[in-house]
Amino acid sequence: MDLIGDGGDIQSTLKEWTDQSIVPNVLIGGKHIGGSDAIMEKHRAGKLVPLLTQAGAIANASAQL
Repeated sequence: MDLIGDGGDIQSTLKEWTDQSIVPNVLIGGKHIGGSDAIMEKHRAGKLVPLLTQAGAIANASAQL
C-alpha cells in the first residue's frame, strides 16, 4: 500500500469498515472475514468453501481450492 499514492487513504477506509488496516483484508458476501491468516484458518477447518458457496462465489460446494 505504501507504493501507491492513495494507499494510506485505502488503509484508513479499511480500518473504518473492518477495524483492521491490514492487506489483504478479505470480505466474502459483504461480511468481513479477516486477513490471510483468518482465510487459511477457515480453509483448514473446512469452512472457506461453504462461505464462498453461500456468497455465490463458487457454484459447487464440492469444488476444490
